[in-house]
Order: sequence, then C-alpha cells, then structure tokens
Amino acid sequence: MICPFCGSKDTQVKDSRPNDEDTIIRRRRSCVECGSRFTTLERVQLCPVTVVKNSGDRESFDREKLARSIQTAVRKRHMKTDQIERVVNAIIRKIETYGESEITTETIGAYVLSSLRELDEVAYIRFASVYKDFSSVEDFTKLITNLKKKHEQD
Repeated sequence: MICPFCGSKDTQVKDSRPNDEDTIIRRRRSCVECGSRFTTLERVQLCPVTVVKNSGDRESFDREKLARSIQTAVRKRHMKTDQIERVVNAIIRKIETYGESEITTETIGAYVLSSLRELDEVAYIRFASVYKDFSSVEDFTKLITNLKKKHEQD
C-alpha cells in the first residue's frame, strides 16, 4: 500500500478489524518512511460488473452512485448510516452474485425498490417516483394504492 503522505511503498499493517457484517476489513497502517498513520478499507469484489442502461450505453458499476441514490431517497427519514450501508451492501451482494458480468439498470432498480419497500415506504415512494419517471399524481396514487393492498394482504 502506498503512503498517501510521502508516496513510500513501505507500509505496515498495525491493526485489522472486520465490520459488523464481515464484508469490509478496516486496516490501520503506518508508513515506515515518514511514520504517518492512515486507514484503508478492503472490500471483496467478486467480478467487475457492467451496467447496461436503457439507452444501451454501458458503464462500470459504481457503488457510490448506488449509495447516493439510496441516500437521496431516505433523506430526512431518520435512517442511521449503518442501516443505509447494510442496504447498499445487500444490494451489491445481489448484483455480484447475479451470475452475469452485465446487469441492467432495471434489475438494479428492482433490487433497490425491494429493499426500500422493506426499510421505509416513504423512501420507496421517493425512489419509485424518479426510477419509474412519474409524470402525474395518478402515478403516485397507483403506487400508494398497491402499497395499501399489500398491507391488507399481510
């Protein structure tokens, strides 16, 4: 690991700790050259995933983009950071175990909608309104009616 302060390649791991879900390892490191300390986070990536957009364009999967879209949906909903992180990690596990090197935005959107429906219905409606490109109040009414029906069935 290269020291972010002096650029030396000679660093030592002083401490390693997994996160609560054992999906990330936090390592405290020390630079042998300048003595600076810094932290790295290591996450397993099964295989690189390409996202196929509705337009047919392809781009590399971006974890931060997924996290931002979920954070936008849950904004001001009193969600804890670790709750959001767990949702993002669960969706990423689904994406990485999807079994294909390419995944559509529709599939990713369905994973997000499913997760948000269980986490917070308001966040679910917010995300759905953007993801499904709502253009009228009727679109919201249909979605809310479907949510109410699902509650009655449960």
